[in-house]
Amino acid sequence: METNDWLQKELQSIEKWEKDQKGLWFWERIGRIPFKLLDKITPAFIQKKIGLLLDELGSFVQTGGQYLTQEKLILAKLRKHSQHEDLIMSDVSSLPLSTMDAVGEELKTNRSKLATIQGATTGIGGIFTLAVDIPVLLGLSLKTLQEIAIAYGYDPKNHDERIFIVKCLQFSSADVVGKQAILNELSTFYKRENAKNNEMISQLQGWREVVYTYRDQFGWKKLLQMVPIAGMVFGALTNRSMIHDLAETGMMLYRKRRILERLEDHERADIKTQAPSNI
Repeated sequence: METNDWLQKELQSIEKWEKDQKGLWFWERIGRIPFKLLDKITPAFIQKKIGLLLDELGSFVQTGGQYLTQEKLILAKLRKHSQHEDLIMSDVSSLPLSTMDAVGEELKTNRSKLATIQGATTGIGGIFTLAVDIPVLLGLSLKTLQEIAIAYGYDPKNHDERIFIVKCLQFSSADVVGKQAILNELSTFYKRENAKNNEMISQLQGWREVVYTYRDQFGWKKLLQMVPIAGMVFGALTNRSMIHDLAETGMMLYRKRRILERLEDHERADIKTQAPSNI
C-alpha cells in the first residue's frame, strides 16, 4: 500500500540523490582541463560528427524520428511483473511503483550490458569505428530513456515527454551549475496544473553541455585506441558507465514525477472524503 508517509519517504530519497549530484563539481572542473588540448588534436570529421548531435536531438524532440522506440517490449515486461495480461499503455500509470521500479532496474541492467558490448566493439577499430560509435550511443541513450518513460507510465510519442527525455540526457552529462538549472526547469513538469506552461523548457537550454560531454568521452577513447586492447577496454567501460548513469537519472526523475502526482491524488482524495463532514 503506497501511503502518504511511504511516498514522502521515497520522495526524500530522490531529493537526496539530486543533492548528491552536485558534489562532483570540483572533480569535473579538473577533468575538463585536458580537453582544451584534445580539441586541437581531434580530427575534423570526428568533431563534425559530434556537432551533428544538436540536429539529431532537435529532430528527436520534433518528431521522434528514427529514435522513437516501440512500447510493445516494455509493456510485455510490465505485464510479466504485474501479472496483468491485458495491460495497455493507459493502465501503466496506475501500477504500483514497485512494479515500475523492477522494470526500470531490468532495463538499466540490460542496456548497460548492451552499451558495454557496443563500446568494446567500436574500441577495437580505432578512430574510424569511433565515428560509428557516436550516433549509435546517442540512439541507445535516447531509446533507454524512452523505455524508462514508458515503464513509469509516460508516453514518449508525446512532444512534451520528448523534451523531458532530452532534459534527462542533459542532466546526466551536465556540471553542477547545469544540473541545478535543469532541475529548476523541470519543476513545471512536476506540477500538472502548469503542464501546458512549458515555454521556458521548450527553449532546451544546455544542449552544448551534452555535446561537450560526448566530445570529451569520445576524445579520451580515441587517445587510448592507439593501443587497441586499451581502446576496447576503455570503450566498454565508458559506454557502460554512461548508459548506467543515464538510466539511473531517468528512473529518479520519472519516479519523482510519479510520486508527486500520487501525493497530489491522495491529497485530493482526502479533501473529497472530508468534504461531507464540513457540511
